Amino acid sequence: MKTVLVTGAAGFIGRHVCLALARTGEYQVLEFDLANAADELPALAARADCVVHLAGVNRPQVEAEFQSGNVGLTQTLCAALEASGRKATLVLSSSTQAEADNPYGRSKRAAEDVAREYGRHTGAPVRIFRFPNVFGKWSRPNYNTVVATFCHNIAHDLPVQVSNRAHEITFVYIDEVIRCLLLCLGSEPAGTAWGQVDETFRVSVGELHDLVCSFRDTRARNEVPDLGRPFVRYLYVTYLSYLEPGQRAVPVTLKTDPRGWLFELVKSPHAGQIFVSQTKPGIVRGNHYHDTKVEKFCVIQGCGRIRMRPVGGGDLVAYEVSDHPIQVVDIPAGWTHAIENTGTQDMLTIFWSSEIFDPSRPDTYAAHV
Repeated sequence: MKTVLVTGAAGFIGRHVCLALARTGEYQVLEFDLANAADELPALAARADCVVHLAGVNRPQVEAEFQSGNVGLTQTLCAALEASGRKATLVLSSSTQAEADNPYGRSKRAAEDVAREYGRHTGAPVRIFRFPNVFGKWSRPNYNTVVATFCHNIAHDLPVQVSNRAHEITFVYIDEVIRCLLLCLGSEPAGTAWGQVDETFRVSVGELHDLVCSFRDTRARNEVPDLGRPFVRYLYVTYLSYLEPGQRAVPVTLKTDPRGWLFELVKSPHAGQIFVSQTKPGIVRGNHYHDTKVEKFCVIQGCGRIRMRPVGGGDLVAYEVSDHPIQVVDIPAGWTHAIENTGTQDMLTIFWSSEIFDPSRPDTYAAHV
C-alpha cells in the first residue's frame, strides 16, 4: 500500500483528493493543512511514497505571504523529500496564473522551479499541472472561483456583480482534476513533465450568470436543464450543492379527481417529463392518442392492463402489468391507448412523455381503444 501525503488537504481540491484516495483502499493518506504546525511537514514527507502538493496562498493579507506560502512551503517540502532519499513522486498543483507577471503568478512559477529542481537532483517523477479555474462542490464562495460565488449568491437570493458579460474564462470540473492527479500516482517515469487535463470549458461570464439564474428559476417548476451538455451538467450539480437543507424540498402540485391523483415529477425541454399517478380500482386512464408524442408506462404498485390499437382500426394489443415483475411499456405515436386498474388496491404508475405538456399544443386526441 502506497503512502500519499496531501498538502492543503482541507481545501477545496484537497478534500476531493483525500476522499478519492481513501475509497480506493490502495493508499494510506497523510494530511497536512493549516491546522498542522509547519514543523510537522518534514516528518510527514519522509514517510511519503507520493505527494500531491496542493497547499498554497492565493489571497494573502500581505504580498510577502505569496513567497512564504507558495515558494517557501514548496522548498521545505522538497528539501524533506530529498533528505529522505525515497525519490517520492511529486505532483504539484500550480495555476495558469504562473504565466502572468504579477506577485501571485511569479510565486507559482517559482514554486514550479523548486519542484523541477527536486526532480533534477533526485531523479524522482515530478508532474506539474497549471490548472485553470476549478469548480465543483465544496468550493468557497468569494474565494475559490466565480462559479462558487455565483452559485452561492444566486441560491441565497444575494446580489452578484457582473462587470463584463463578454469576458471569457476557462474552467475545469473538479472530477477531471482528481482523475488526472490520481493517474500520476502510478508508476510514473522519472523526470519532470507537464500534467494535462483533457476536458476544459471556455465560457463567458454572462453565460455563466444566466445559466445559474436559470437553475434557480426552473427548480420551482421541477424542470431540469439540458444535462446532455457536460458543462451544464457539472454546473447544475455544483449549484445544487449550495442549497440550504430547507431549500432542497420543492412541493408538487397534486391534481386530484375521482380517478385518483397525478403530479409532475420532473420536466426537461430536452428530455420530456415524468409524472406519477395513483389510480383507483376499476378506473381507466387515457383513451387517447398522440400524433408525435411518445410515452412509457411503468406500474410500480398494484396491477393493471394497458390496451392499445392503431388509430383508424387494427388489432388490439393488451399488456398485463403489475409490480411483479415490473415492466416498462412503450406507447408509440398513432396508437390509441388506455391503462386500467384491474386490481383491488390503488395502482401507482410512472409515466414518461417525450414532451412537456403544452396546453396550447397538447397533441392529445380523445379516442376509445
